[in-house]
Amino acid sequence: MSVHKEVKRVTTHTLQAMKARGEKISMLTGYDFSMARILDEAGIDVILVGDSASNVMAGHETTLPITLDQMIYHAQSVVRGVKRALVIVDLPFGSYQGNSKLALQSAIRIMKESGAHAVKMEGGHEIQESIKRILSAGIPVMGHLGLVPQSIYKFGTYTVRAKEEVEAEQLRNDAKLLQELGCFGMVLEKIPAKLTKEVSESLLIPTIGIGAGMHADGQVLVTHDLLGITKDFQPRFLRRYMNLFEDIKTAVQSYVNDVKIKDFPNQKEQY
Repeated sequence: MSVHKEVKRVTTHTLQAMKARGEKISMLTGYDFSMARILDEAGIDVILVGDSASNVMAGHETTLPITLDQMIYHAQSVVRGVKRALVIVDLPFGSYQGNSKLALQSAIRIMKESGAHAVKMEGGHEIQESIKRILSAGIPVMGHLGLVPQSIYKFGTYTVRAKEEVEAEQLRNDAKLLQELGCFGMVLEKIPAKLTKEVSESLLIPTIGIGAGMHADGQVLVTHDLLGITKDFQPRFLRRYMNLFEDIKTAVQSYVNDVKIKDFPNQKEQY
């Protein structure tokens, strides 16, 4: 008799327990069923349905154009492929800023229509009303501080944030505020490693870094960057584990060639 092993799902509480015992959290982005299934089977702790889908899936220059409907479509696809990982979905630009009622409606739509487990939103004190409202509905919220890509036109550039003391102090305050409001964790993007260490040690909730050094409680990368499916994006913080752009291109070239020279399909490959 085969014993069916129950898969223990990762929850927001799992992440806090991991931080408490010093176990690092692994997180990657996912936008579709097939990739989500692979990430989940590989043992990833968290899959972020990132608004980076705007860049890597849709070819936009920024994350701003992606809509709530499109985010829900990606989230539905990911959830269908996942048995263990915690699935977090980005609230896209324009679905929560400056309007806490809209923020709540957006978060509820994501949870109801996709079956994901939590939402993520960019910003600190300026979006606290929206965070409060979403949390009051029982929806878990992950914060995002440092470089917040949805505000690219405010910053004008994707350079490292919080290098100056004024901005660093604001980030410290925002991090404490997010914890006080009830966020279960936060992403820290492109800030000095020293500041990441300080913030991570001052909080009970986990921090997930991207370009924020080794002292965060976990790390996140865009899957397409890690696998080398994208090729133009080469920041210092990115480690490429594969070069799939070239591998896939070579495979497709072989297929094209085999079709042209009438080698595919061969005798064995037909009915």
